[in-house]
Amino acid sequence: ISLEVDLPQYADLTPATIRKLKRLLAIIAQAAPFKPNFTQIAGQLKVSRNNIADLCAWLEKAGLIGQLRDSTGGIQGLGKVDKVYLDNTTLIYVLGNENTEIRTIRETFFFNQMRAEYDITSSPISDFLIADKYTFEVGGKKKKQKQIQDAAQGYVVKDDIETGYGNIIPLWQFGLTY
Repeated sequence: ISLEVDLPQYADLTPATIRKLKRLLAIIAQAAPFKPNFTQIAGQLKVSRNNIADLCAWLEKAGLIGQLRDSTGGIQGLGKVDKVYLDNTTLIYVLGNENTEIRTIRETFFFNQMRAEYDITSSPISDFLIADKYTFEVGGKKKKQKQIQDAAQGYVVKDDIETGYGNIIPLWQFGLTY
């Protein structure tokens, strides 16, 4: 409904653009999270490479995807998308591949919950960086701390655990953030 009713009315988009948005969403759903190659996606959609960033922005405004940017910020960081995620885990199950990896579901959940309240970017050493200060590595019960050992304030977010300890936080607790 967002793509067929809300966006065309809000943004005055043509039916052809809406079809391209649907095709782009299908591409993202099959591969998310992934580092976007705008040239390759443009070829698949038969549009200009420059239009892909705009199409992704419309999908993000519609609440269908989330774009994880690098931490360069400012004008240099403009347009530097490190990964594209479906907006939430429900969309993964509805639109995505039925064999979606649990890693994808965990990262999508964490990203969705944290970006509602915090500035979240990609981390050069781990999965996520929040407020340019806190480094988070998301994983399962057996996830080790190797990736965050050099982080000043690093945390491991583990799925399938009941309680946290030290710098280990259960993934489920991030569902309580808003």
